[in-house]
Amino acid sequence: MTDRHHYERHVPRFGVVTFRPVEPDTDADVIHSWVSQERARFWGMRDADREQVAEIYRYVDSLSTHHAYLTLRDGHPVALFQTYEPEHDPVGECYPVRPGDHGGHLLIGTPVRPEPGFTGTLLGEFVTFVFTDRSRLRLVMEPDARNDKAISRLRRAGFVDGPLIDLADKRARLMFLDRPSD
Repeated sequence: MTDRHHYERHVPRFGVVTFRPVEPDTDADVIHSWVSQERARFWGMRDADREQVAEIYRYVDSLSTHHAYLTLRDGHPVALFQTYEPEHDPVGECYPVRPGDHGGHLLIGTPVRPEPGFTGTLLGEFVTFVFTDRSRLRLVMEPDARNDKAISRLRRAGFVDGPLIDLADKRARLMFLDRPSD
């Protein structure tokens, strides 16, 4: 199964969640509005302008091992989700990659209003989306080690701590989630 597809699912009491490939030029405005905020500092694009953001996602779009998805709720953008194959990413040089490992990043967009359970629901849908591919056995995420909020959220979702790793732009905490048993 290729990652370059739309995924859509109705989530009771939440709405329709859609993951669709980022369209770099069309989606640059909304992505830029999110990554340029202080709360998104761990994404490392706070000083990037709209054109630089579009260029970054044109590059990601050119790769067969890395994919970016705009996440929609009832048709409105709410998050940015990226996946990657760890063996083709600097993360894979920092730990023993297992067959079936699949990496991910999730950035929640600017909320219209606070909503309890919103982030957890989106994270759960992200996990479901990744594991629709039966060859994926473990989800790997690497939040900045200083990002206590993200680490805590991942732990609540069932991720377990891996080692601290040093990447070019950050010290990160590897976190792992095994595919749920069917």
